[in-house]
Amino acid sequence: MIHRLIPPVLLAATLAGLLSACSSLPPWARDPLGTEQPKPAPLAPDPRQLAVRQAWLVKLGSISFPLSTQAAGTSVLVADGDGTVVRLDAATGAIQWRSKPLGPLSAGVGGDAQSAAVVTAENELVMLGQGQPVWRQKLSHQVYTAPFVAGGRVFVLGADRSVTAFDAQNGLRLWTQQRPGEALTLRQAGVILAVGNTLLAGQGGRLAGFNPDTGALRWDASVATSRGTNDVERLVDLVGRVSRVGDSVCVRAFQSAVGCVDASRGTPVWTRAADGAEGLGGDERQIFGAESDGRVIAWRRSDGERQWSVDTLRLRGLTAPVLLGRSVAVGDATGYLHLLSRDNGSLLARLSTDGSAVAATPTLVGNTLVVVTRSGGVFGFTPE
Repeated sequence: MIHRLIPPVLLAATLAGLLSACSSLPPWARDPLGTEQPKPAPLAPDPRQLAVRQAWLVKLGSISFPLSTQAAGTSVLVADGDGTVVRLDAATGAIQWRSKPLGPLSAGVGGDAQSAAVVTAENELVMLGQGQPVWRQKLSHQVYTAPFVAGGRVFVLGADRSVTAFDAQNGLRLWTQQRPGEALTLRQAGVILAVGNTLLAGQGGRLAGFNPDTGALRWDASVATSRGTNDVERLVDLVGRVSRVGDSVCVRAFQSAVGCVDASRGTPVWTRAADGAEGLGGDERQIFGAESDGRVIAWRRSDGERQWSVDTLRLRGLTAPVLLGRSVAVGDATGYLHLLSRDNGSLLARLSTDGSAVAATPTLVGNTLVVVTRSGGVFGFTPE
């Protein structure tokens, strides 16, 4: 899966455009220079050791921005390329509300049981209640991470990894924490979440904990450090999703490391070198991630010791993993969902969607795994 780097200078716009054009292609397709790319590993026969069925399908518009879906109670929030936001009942796929198109979006949708928030390509934060715009707020920076809504506030993580808090009722700007700009930033979702009464945000290779009321920094934990001799090699940035169990928050730093932080104290527990570009899934025993070459790896949560590694999905353009029963589920660039054993990574079952790339890490809501594709298919899968 190809990821886009956004430089802050106009001179690099051509490079950004090329990377943008490549991002919708599977990893084995020809790149813009005509170079033949390695082909993915062939798919093994489906052993059908897990009984999972498609429960429902909803069709939205196509998706070309860094989508992330959001569980909201027993519902799920999804947005498509023209800025239509829908709230679906995760068990049945029934549409609970649908907004009018808001225009192209730059990031996915965030929300809670009452509301939803998105950021448009025009850098406008829009708050929705029951699908209707409640307020709009112009932002001064680009955003590729879905807004985080919690505690009557909306928190926005900028592409420059600044953090800004707004009042969820009226859009009043409450505070901003600015981070010095990086030479390059990733055009994909970063890390922002809450643990107890602390707001966590990824800033470069560090996970920072803030007071959500004032923006004051409480702690700053290093996960990865810059390396290399040029801007691209020195790029280090935390990417979503994360695996959180209690105070243990495990994250990935883009193509450099995975690690876990104790959010109660703000201290790193362990880090390990890793070469992936997507986030992590996990439980109280293990965390799981897909490397850039398609290897899927399990690490022990307590100390980072590697438990297993499989390369049966090599170069298939994998999403971050999500746990479903006794399996680890990952989507790929051709629309398949692969269910691997938590114990050893062996294939348990394979599910198909519409043949287009899985656009975001699948989301488990209750007993339903929600999968969204680039063509705008929203699928609900449930164990039988």
